[in-house]
Amino acid sequence: MTPSQLDSNGNASVSQQENGFIDSLSILNSEKAVQEIIQQPLIQGIEDNLIEFSEAMRTVAKALRRAAEGKASSQAEAAEWKRKYELERARNLQLEHKVLSSGESNGECDGERTGNSADQTVLSNQTHEKYEVCCGKNGICSHEVLRDGDTNYNFGVVRNKVMRKASFKLSWRYKGENSDQQKHDIVSFEKGNITTAERSSKQISLKWETQPKTVLILTKPNSASVRSLCAEMVRWLKEQKKLNIVVEPRVRVELLMDSSYYSFVETWQDDKEILLLHMKVDLVVTLGGDGTVLWAASMFKGPVPPIVPFSLGSLGFMTPFHSEQYREYLDSILRGPISITLRHRLLCRVIRDEAKNEYEAEESIIVLNEVTIDRGISSFLTNLECYCDNSFVTCVQGDGLILSTTSGSTAYSLAAGGSMVHPQVPGILFTPICPHSLSFRPLILPEHVTLRVQVPFNSRSHAWASFDGKDRKRLEPGDALVCSLAPWPVPTACQVDSTSDFLRSIHDGLHWNLRKTQSFDGPRDP
Repeated sequence: MTPSQLDSNGNASVSQQENGFIDSLSILNSEKAVQEIIQQPLIQGIEDNLIEFSEAMRTVAKALRRAAEGKASSQAEAAEWKRKYELERARNLQLEHKVLSSGESNGECDGERTGNSADQTVLSNQTHEKYEVCCGKNGICSHEVLRDGDTNYNFGVVRNKVMRKASFKLSWRYKGENSDQQKHDIVSFEKGNITTAERSSKQISLKWETQPKTVLILTKPNSASVRSLCAEMVRWLKEQKKLNIVVEPRVRVELLMDSSYYSFVETWQDDKEILLLHMKVDLVVTLGGDGTVLWAASMFKGPVPPIVPFSLGSLGFMTPFHSEQYREYLDSILRGPISITLRHRLLCRVIRDEAKNEYEAEESIIVLNEVTIDRGISSFLTNLECYCDNSFVTCVQGDGLILSTTSGSTAYSLAAGGSMVHPQVPGILFTPICPHSLSFRPLILPEHVTLRVQVPFNSRSHAWASFDGKDRKRLEPGDALVCSLAPWPVPTACQVDSTSDFLRSIHDGLHWNLRKTQSFDGPRDP
């Protein structure tokens, strides 16, 4: 090594090694060189440059994330359309096969009626063929409504279980009269003219094709009057209507404490049996308020049997039936036909920041009223980025956001300034909670959209999501909540029809537009 030497100015001159590196030991040995390095002024603006660079990198990361989300969403949509196409194609092939072989099957079945077991087999086969053929003629059949859309669905495997259920048919009605025209396209195009055809959301009527056999009764807890009415109703349904009764485990214990007579009442043992209730139960009766209806809907993650809600709560927008006349109401409903309201639900999924794609989401949650994203106990405003079908909507800065169904429009959304909407209208309400903006007004979005609410990375705090007031989940920066309309509505029985029941509920429950009538003896126009 060659030692460091001082030049004529006294500065340290450093010679390079054969490998091209600077001799750092020589620099450190030169005290004067070290002092000069220390005394050199810092580069101006280096902190500003670092900040700008970090912001640029964050913007790039956000753009990449949005691109990845758009790609994942497109792939999911393509997969869903492919699944629907394959499902429809399989159903058409099965229907064609059944139509072609119906004559031969009926002939063979008539020749095999030699015993009770043979009679049951023939009845089951004929009923199944009838269901397959009737689709698309007169409304919607129950085996279509109560099927969850699984492409691997094997009707033959569960046929014995499904045939125990009462079958029914839904038809569209207009002003209480049967409509000869069935569900058509809403818009038709002919010779260059666009005209409005039959509406899809008419009054809907349910007609039993076979008598109901099993009734599920759900009650409001901790109420002596509800408990007494439940025991009386169970006895009447068993003795007068010869129906099978299913109740919650808690209710069965209460009934058996009153009398051993109620030993015939059935219940379930675990959550797996709850998932199969829709294959066994023909009708659901709720004794309570709107909360009991929400509880009944939450028990069915897929198809929901018709619900008859009796009003035994403090405020009921979904409970039109009075408990005092339950015999007359149930007798009429079991005979049919009855008007029903199809109440739409929201299908919600939480996607964490560490998820690689849209499919790595937590278990889906279905809500009947609303999903709420709020700031919880934090003192900071919520900061939420909202997207509708991958299009940016807005950034919510306030106490939170409500995504509501039209059935939930008279609940939390109404208190936050949202509009009241007829429950038969399909759509999603977009209602801010105390927004820090004078121009932020609520929206009503169409039924087919998918909403995504994400907590941005620059948010000062996390957010909380609650589903129908329960199951609160913490959303960290980067987490997202995805919502769309669920394919399984909640059919609730109407006392008159959906419109009359809705108007009665807002008049009686909210005293909507109630005021004294203007005096007639005041000044008049000349």
